[in-house]
Amino acid sequence: MVVLALAGTVAVGGCGGNGNTSTGGAAVHAPAISAAPSGPTSGWGPGMWSDNGNNGMMNGGPGSRGHGMTGTWWLAGNGSRVKTLDQARQRATVFADRLGLRVGEIMQFSRNFYAELQTTDRHPATEALVDPADGAVQFEYGPAMMWNTDYGMHHGSRSTARISAAKARNLARQWLHDHDSTLMTGEPESYPGYYTLHTMKSGKITGMLSVNASSGQVWYHTWHGTYIATSPR
Repeated sequence: MVVLALAGTVAVGGCGGNGNTSTGGAAVHAPAISAAPSGPTSGWGPGMWSDNGNNGMMNGGPGSRGHGMTGTWWLAGNGSRVKTLDQARQRATVFADRLGLRVGEIMQFSRNFYAELQTTDRHPATEALVDPADGAVQFEYGPAMMWNTDYGMHHGSRSTARISAAKARNLARQWLHDHDSTLMTGEPESYPGYYTLHTMKSGKITGMLSVNASSGQVWYHTWHGTYIATSPR
């Protein structure tokens, strides 16, 4: 597992609290990332998280349904570039249908599109990434793979969720403060085993982080790049 130390200044666009995109950018100092392991920032496909390309971490999970690395946890690209939020939603929907889920919020970043996947009754289920290069879709790096107790590597591990949503937000705020960041947090979204929160600057989205519902560990999502826009649920 790779541990990244990320610090510096990034230019970000903005999105208001209602999900409407605003134009322009602002210099935001990204926090130094050292408290949790980080996922890769590029690379797609069924061998992404495996040692030898054959037996990856998701083999046997609820997304794979016995198909191993080419199972339903990963959707191969169709060769067409994904340039818009609507196109990303279409690709994420194909992926979600294989899991019996629906697509909620879609976010566009400079490196990928992010998709919130929900149950049929609109409860957050897991998170996915859409590759803008060819439309490949997979579970998101980090918490969605490692902490999600329904769709992740450790599915079925029903550890006690000792952290409330309010506590998760406080932990996220403290973590950002401890890492010399002026970023604030949005409202926590409760996924199986963890929470995900937007990070905010002057009321505008800059990125996101997650908090483990059992341990309180914070995992900053370093792999998205610059925030561009959001499509509401």
